[in-house]
Amino acid sequence: MEDLEKRLKELDPTRLPQHVAIIMDGNGRWARMRSRERSDGHAEGVNSVTRITRFSSDIGIKYLTLYAFSTENWNRPQAEVDMLMNLIGWTIRRETPDLVANNVKIHLLGETDRLPEDVQQSLYDGVKATAHCTGLNLQLCLSYSSRWEITRAVRELAEKAMRGEINPDRIDEHTVAESLSTRDIPDPDLLIRTGGEERVSNFLLWQIAYSELYFTPVLWPDFDNSVYLDALIDYQRRERRFGKTSDQVKAE
Repeated sequence: MEDLEKRLKELDPTRLPQHVAIIMDGNGRWARMRSRERSDGHAEGVNSVTRITRFSSDIGIKYLTLYAFSTENWNRPQAEVDMLMNLIGWTIRRETPDLVANNVKIHLLGETDRLPEDVQQSLYDGVKATAHCTGLNLQLCLSYSSRWEITRAVRELAEKAMRGEINPDRIDEHTVAESLSTRDIPDPDLLIRTGGEERVSNFLLWQIAYSELYFTPVLWPDFDNSVYLDALIDYQRRERRFGKTSDQVKAE
């Protein structure tokens, strides 16, 4: 703890990423390395979610988006899907009071109507209970994929054009962004993926166009505040140019 406090002084509070998105990978491998059930890895991963959410809130991150269950995850063995659904429902019920106490507001992204009804109810109860919170915005991506999100946006714009509500010639990047699930959320400044894989796996493809990417071999259940701090400090060492030159950025 003392070492963490010292390292926190390396962090510039004026240059924190406003929005951090995380692909939480490695629960299954964490369990396999310990000769334990995959469910144990997922359960341990929940502890990491709690830990990182609290730390993000404490240091002043405004938006935290977690890739909790992808559209592709429905293809996993049914027993594992059922276990994950139960875990999601149980976790949100357990954590909601603490989220309220820490002023954290829950948002849901994805095809949540595909989730079991009892899980949906637990999630919606969490959203309602935290609706008044004004601190960290916690986006949970459940039954989410970026291609699904973009396809839905294209369909919505096409239907509006057919009804004459919009002129196709006037559709621009802003119009598309306003049709996405994240319309009220700034794009991620930093995308972290744990578990050693270096791909984005159909996650926020539109939104991460200019995000800084950080890959770590650390498995999600082992992703603690110190490793998170490594990613944040690395982020602050980078120069974000958005297509400009270094001289232009420095002049600004």
